[in-house]
Amino acid sequence: MLETIWFVLWALLWAMYFILDGFDLGMGSLLPFLGKNEEERRIMYNAAGPFWDGNEVWLIAAGGVTFAAFPKVYAVMFSALYAPLLMLLFALIFRAVSFEFRSKVEHDAWRSVWDCVHFVSNLVPCILLGVAFANLFMGIPVDAQGVYHGNLLSLLNVYGLAGGVFFLCMFVLHGSLWLSIKSRGELQIRAVATASFVWPIMLILLVAFLILTAFYTKLYDNYLAMPVLLVLPLLALAGLVGARIMLHAGKLWCAWAFSALFILGVTFFGVVGMFPGMIISSIDPAATVTAFNGSSSQLTLKIMLGVALVMVPIVLLYQFWMYRLFSAPVLPKDLDDDHAY
Repeated sequence: MLETIWFVLWALLWAMYFILDGFDLGMGSLLPFLGKNEEERRIMYNAAGPFWDGNEVWLIAAGGVTFAAFPKVYAVMFSALYAPLLMLLFALIFRAVSFEFRSKVEHDAWRSVWDCVHFVSNLVPCILLGVAFANLFMGIPVDAQGVYHGNLLSLLNVYGLAGGVFFLCMFVLHGSLWLSIKSRGELQIRAVATASFVWPIMLILLVAFLILTAFYTKLYDNYLAMPVLLVLPLLALAGLVGARIMLHAGKLWCAWAFSALFILGVTFFGVVGMFPGMIISSIDPAATVTAFNGSSSQLTLKIMLGVALVMVPIVLLYQFWMYRLFSAPVLPKDLDDDHAY
């Protein structure tokens, strides 16, 4: 029972990371396309400014829970996916540096370099996260000892690349909606237009990815065995459709919330489809690491659950307060503040 609870919490933490850091990553990936001048680019930086580092807490939490609740999963995952995870880590480091260093020198060339760094260090994680999770859904070549029989190129298969494109589009849609909320004037108009343009592409990719999932994975086995679970892909579809309806109605906060619901549904669709598997072996089903054979002791899970029930609500309340405090759009006059990027 505790293993199942922690499996759900593990999925929830990843979903929270995708929802919250997803808009940062998506918006950063749009920087060279929507930021037409220095003022607009600074508005885009400051639209993420108060949030990006706090959003990464959920990545640390997801990794920490994997380590503490499912140590065998952590060991195999961080060994098999070492190269993409290391690339993700370096990308996030350079993204942090780009926020802090860009304004240190008043020179166009200096800013252009860090704008390029910012763009790449947001684009790469979008793709890497999609590639990594698509391969987890499909299964990776690991043996009973947890040894990975493959390389980085092995992950760049059809389904893995489809996952990378899917996640990139999902985060770009989410980020353009956030920028629509946090900007005004011409930049907001372009952000809304971008969200409207990306939405039908996202719908096509969703259908394509669901079809590919039937061919490349066994995720649907759980849904066929328990049809009630079909509420998860329906939840994702409702989120995507709701985002379009709210965007058309000009209710931007509601559109972003529905986009978050879409990401939540997509994450749970994939992870619940894996259950109880967490690291599915594509070469030996007996080598699959599950929530039951890869978990910590019952005592560890009980203690961690108590800590999580106390700390997670505190973090959620703090982040709710922070988002409420910085909910106003970023205006040109705000860029004169000493703390502005």
